[in-house]
Amino acid sequence: MTTRARKGRLGWLRRRRGACLAFATLVGVSVITLLPFYWMFSSSLRTMDTMFSLPIQWIPNPPNWGSYLRAWHAQDFGRYFVNSAVVSVSITIGNLLLCSLAGYSLTKFSYRWRGTAFILILSTMMLPLEVTMVPLFLIIKRLDWLNSYQGLVVPFLVDGFGVFLMRQYMLSIPTDLLNAARIDGASEFRIFWMIVVPLSKPALVALAVFTFREAWDMYIWPLIIITRDSLRTLPLGISLFMSSYGTAWDQLMAVAVLGTLPMILLFFFLQRAFIQGIASTGIKE
Repeated sequence: MTTRARKGRLGWLRRRRGACLAFATLVGVSVITLLPFYWMFSSSLRTMDTMFSLPIQWIPNPPNWGSYLRAWHAQDFGRYFVNSAVVSVSITIGNLLLCSLAGYSLTKFSYRWRGTAFILILSTMMLPLEVTMVPLFLIIKRLDWLNSYQGLVVPFLVDGFGVFLMRQYMLSIPTDLLNAARIDGASEFRIFWMIVVPLSKPALVALAVFTFREAWDMYIWPLIIITRDSLRTLPLGISLFMSSYGTAWDQLMAVAVLGTLPMILLFFFLQRAFIQGIASTGIKE
């Protein structure tokens, strides 16, 4: 074997070794990330007698599929799923519309205090819900929106992160393209709807996934303003399995598994556009 051939083979082995190392690292990270989810699914198939037995039964034998049926009928989970879906979809649609409009304004229009307005919007991201919870509750109470869908939805129809995400993405849309449409007589709404929105699809998908996940998992705010059982969201319904008299762990895990399915399906169908939106949304000036 010639020297050039040996060097080429060694280079191929080094590249192969690097690829194998990267693949092994990704597999390890994936296992660590997915292990809690598998443990949750595995626990939903155990009985209460074997729930905390050692060694851990990673593959229950026989599986206790009846826990799903008992959990579903233990509470009105059909209603809870509908409530969570209504709230999550409403909040997601509101954020997609309002955040994209705000991002369009902050990138494609020149007006006084535009930079200051953007900084003020970003500053809201530093305030957690716990800080604004009391004044927000007093406003909702004054509006008589306790125990209502509007009380769950309206305070979260727009978010500083969503405005930031859309603004950063829309910086990459050529302004000359919009000016050409204005010269042709297109209105600003038509430009936004027929040019800006289609070009911003990856960022909109990324924002939809983030917003839907936050709304679907929201617990503290519904716990504060909802007291009627017919308006409980899924996280509130899951908490009903835990009480001072004991916890039905098999049913709790079964409902938790069912609660993760919408997010898994959402990401499965939108993953390509979601990854594209995250990858193409950078810090541009």
